[in-house]
Amino acid sequence: MLEISFLAGEVIFSIVWVLSRAIVWGKNKKIDFKREVLLMLMYINLFVIIRFVFYELHKVDGKVVPLIFNKNKLWPLDVNLEPAIHLFDYETRREALINLYGNIGLFIPTGIILPILYKGVNRLWKAVAIGFGMSLTIEILQLLFYERTSDVDDLIMNTAGAAIGYLVCMLVKEIISVLSKSKKHMA
Repeated sequence: MLEISFLAGEVIFSIVWVLSRAIVWGKNKKIDFKREVLLMLMYINLFVIIRFVFYELHKVDGKVVPLIFNKNKLWPLDVNLEPAIHLFDYETRREALINLYGNIGLFIPTGIILPILYKGVNRLWKAVAIGFGMSLTIEILQLLFYERTSDVDDLIMNTAGAAIGYLVCMLVKEIISVLSKSKKHMA
């Protein structure tokens, strides 16, 4: 059995992030600081997603519950493939709403950051595809930890969050464009 504490999980993620950025800097032979600030926003976004997806919100003895990998408990896989069947299976309405809005909200920043960071993410379907891919990766990774459940509802809500974020980004860009044209026209 292997336990991965929240701190260890985030340190591993941070090391992988820094190493990947160092490889890019070495390959490009330069650092684009504006882009790095945007990438830092994506890092923070992913850091928060990892925290809330892989580590339970409750604490035991004042510590966040660790991820537990136990090869003897990998089978049967804990997967829900039926949409909306367990969406509101919570003790309180508050918990159900936290799950619903939390899954959507976690991926809204992803949908906002992607088109700013990558010029190629210039269509809604591209942001949706990336959000779906990120969420699917998370759901697959959860299969390794027997106290985590992979759920199609999470996949749907996360993807919807990325779509909402993309639409918010495009709306803000459009408003800025209209205001900019209006100022030029008035001058």
